[in-house]
Amino acid sequence: MSHRPQNPFPGRRGVLRGSLAASAALALPTTLGAAPAFALSGRPKAGWGVQTGDVTADSGLVWVRSDRPARMIVETSATESFRHTRRWRGPLLGAGTDFTGTTRLHGLPAGEQIHYRVLLADPDDPRRTGEPVTGTFRTAPAGRRDGVRFLWSGDLAGQGWGINPDLGGYRIYDAMARLDPDFFLCSGDNIYADGPITATAALPDGSTWRNITTEEKSKVAETLAEFRGNFRYNLLDENLKRFNAQVPSVIQWDDHEVRNNWYPGEVIAASDTRYTEKSVDVLAARGRRAFSEYFPLPTLRPDNQDGRVYRVLRQGPLLDVFVLDMRTYRNANSPGTQTTDPQGILGAEQLQWLKRELSRSRAVWKVIAADMPIGLVVPDTTEGQPNIEAVAQGDPGAPLGRELQIAELLRYVKHRRITGTVWLTADVHHTSAQHYQPSRAAFTDFEPFWEFVSGPLNAGAFPASALDNTFGPERVFVKAPTASNVSPAGGYQFFGEVDIDGHSGELTVRLREQDGSVLFTRVLQPGRVGQ
Repeated sequence: MSHRPQNPFPGRRGVLRGSLAASAALALPTTLGAAPAFALSGRPKAGWGVQTGDVTADSGLVWVRSDRPARMIVETSATESFRHTRRWRGPLLGAGTDFTGTTRLHGLPAGEQIHYRVLLADPDDPRRTGEPVTGTFRTAPAGRRDGVRFLWSGDLAGQGWGINPDLGGYRIYDAMARLDPDFFLCSGDNIYADGPITATAALPDGSTWRNITTEEKSKVAETLAEFRGNFRYNLLDENLKRFNAQVPSVIQWDDHEVRNNWYPGEVIAASDTRYTEKSVDVLAARGRRAFSEYFPLPTLRPDNQDGRVYRVLRQGPLLDVFVLDMRTYRNANSPGTQTTDPQGILGAEQLQWLKRELSRSRAVWKVIAADMPIGLVVPDTTEGQPNIEAVAQGDPGAPLGRELQIAELLRYVKHRRITGTVWLTADVHHTSAQHYQPSRAAFTDFEPFWEFVSGPLNAGAFPASALDNTFGPERVFVKAPTASNVSPAGGYQFFGEVDIDGHSGELTVRLREQDGSVLFTRVLQPGRVGQ
């Protein structure tokens, strides 16, 4: 794994590999008893790999899926040899959660590499365990010296472009893994529940795109089993499984975890014959259940549908990540011209939560992880009406519709003098950087800020969205195709990087292509209300 080439100081990334055995800070308790006899036939298997989520300075969540009923056991160690381990007894995995489960690790040392392995034990005979599956992650630092680096993107297996073995599958994950980030923020559309995957598709140059296919991906997802199958589909990709075992994730969701452009209370038109279930609320409940089963989220569990996706992840003194949910609490998509809109795209309760947590944050940088952009016009023509899917509705004047709620938030940030806010998003299937400036805007009661867009990971690429001047965005950089739904074979697959230097506190954003090459770089200074 590569170190951070831009940082001349040998932080923890430069010394961890090969030296962890000497780390006294991770001298974890030794497991009692002999190591289990690892298995072969007739014992539980974890063919979908492992992943970790929402790792903090002293905790993290480990996820696995079994092929049969099993007890989940996690062992952690300072070294890959697992000479000294600490054991965590996890849940019993069964059909109720599609044989998935999550174990919370706590009391971990800050700023250290943790090696772990997941064992699946026969519920009737704990001595019978399957072959262990291993992974690793870094806990967040307690101090600021080592800095923080993470990646973000979104939109996986969209528009019918699935796992193509001819191209090596989801290759972008290998490029991201080479950067050895502290975590990966997926900004939504982890699946395309409304996007069937066929065996082949014709490309403009006359060649053929080939997909790995499964029964659950042969139609739009309606049943819980079909939603679950969408998540399992992506885990057939070896690049993604390797990445999951190396890099913790911070997951949020958007529309395609359920259906394109959905909103609460929506009823699917009778003309859309793909769906026999017409209630989007029913589909959303099933999609949410599967989402909670296939990702480790501390605020959302399969057995508690009152949980939530929005949350704040604290990554030491340099960074707090505010993960938004711009899907669950929104009002109906409309032309967006109303002059009052208390519900907006966040809902009143989430907006108050965000204000409160931003004002409480003492981190140098406050990253607002939005699953939709602020000033880019995203239309919704699902039902043949000129509705708006995101925030901006194309009217460059004073805030209307969902813009009213964003204006309230931006005003709050200014008047409370909250420093270091940066917006990250995906959704629009191209990459760009927008700077928002009051002097260019119709609404002026806010401080300047940046919004960076990345994605897709493996989906169709689309032309750049139009800008709405209500908040005065200037597109400083963009890379997007001129045609719609360009396949991953045609390029235009992107991810972004955020690198916070522990010495200066500077935050550097890099927009990268599928192979990791840098397209655009912007350095922001700490301690400022606006940039």
